Amino acid sequence: LFAVDGFPKCEKWERRDMADSKETKTNSWFNRFIGRAKKPEMTWPYPFLEGKMFVLTIQAGVEGYHINVGGRHVASFPHRMGFTLEDATGLAVTGGIDVHSVYATSLPKAHPSFSLQNVLEMSDKWKARPVPEELIQLFIGILSATNHFAERMAIRKTWMQFPAIQLGNVVARFFVALSHRKEINAALKKEAEYFGDVVILPFIDRYELVVLKTVAICQYGVQNVTAEYIMKCDDDTFVRLDVVLQQVSTFNRTLPLYLGNLNLLHRPLRSGKWAVTFEEWPELVYPPYANGPGYVISINIARDIVSRHANQSLRLFKMEDVSMGMWVEDYNTTTIAAPVQYIHSWKFCQYGCVDNYFTAHYQSPRQMLCLWDKLSLGRAQCCNYR
Repeated sequence: LFAVDGFPKCEKWERRDMADSKETKTNSWFNRFIGRAKKPEMTWPYPFLEGKMFVLTIQAGVEGYHINVGGRHVASFPHRMGFTLEDATGLAVTGGIDVHSVYATSLPKAHPSFSLQNVLEMSDKWKARPVPEELIQLFIGILSATNHFAERMAIRKTWMQFPAIQLGNVVARFFVALSHRKEINAALKKEAEYFGDVVILPFIDRYELVVLKTVAICQYGVQNVTAEYIMKCDDDTFVRLDVVLQQVSTFNRTLPLYLGNLNLLHRPLRSGKWAVTFEEWPELVYPPYANGPGYVISINIARDIVSRHANQSLRLFKMEDVSMGMWVEDYNTTTIAAPVQYIHSWKFCQYGCVDNYFTAHYQSPRQMLCLWDKLSLGRAQCCNYR
């Protein structure tokens, strides 16, 4: 992501030291810090001068934060993935800065992406079609966070407009758990009632419970629609639905299918932010699994998952994509049916977007609209703003 709400992530700061060009780097650094005989000269847009006061403004936007110094934009950075803006409770200022005063105003009471006029656009053309009674080719479950109104609206306006969805051969639904804030849940309920494409799950949205959303996708695909295949993706994933359907149709329909960007012999991380303890996963490697932003399974695998969950024999792991790999492996080793077709494609892109993609991950609402515009011109090109 090279732009945040249309602003560049970081504008270039120019800084030029007015020292003799013949001066060595060692002497230059020495003179700057000992005696200060030659003070470095800053030329705009470098926004800070030693000993000079400045006004710094931080503004929360839909996609991230924007930094202005002296009334001029100097940098923007996106919200952390999975970050809930309403959970931000403080601001810390560190470093060699003397803070004279802090002034807060116009703080949003709800997620800034939620605006009935600018985001939800209560128009019938964005409403979901009723679930068809006849057999469909694909059911798509989209994992979404409670307050991701802009992300869902971007999908409604873009790849949910593919003819396959509009004509009823494919059904797509958002799967959203509850927030701990009542006003966010109320907005979600209103959104779900109007658009008819949100499945609200009866638990609080937490990372450790994401796997239950995947189980719910399988349950919906088995119990509420009659589909040959089920696809799972995230609400920051753009899906080239026409190409995905074409890919799925090329494989043997009598054999179980697991299609995506597959990881083989992937080892669990034992330290850091995404650490997995030996108690959580004692084995050295994970089973083959497709990256979570976009993968497809056949309905017989989904039925097995739903059945195991009903009789409480389904193994649950906090990483939903690894869990799916586990479940497919269990199905493959215990069923007497034909073996699963493990199909790998790097075009189910995990880290952003590649040209001629099948799915593109980490796409902001702005990039979703850009990708859709490019597809309308017959170009499957990425929209990485620079």
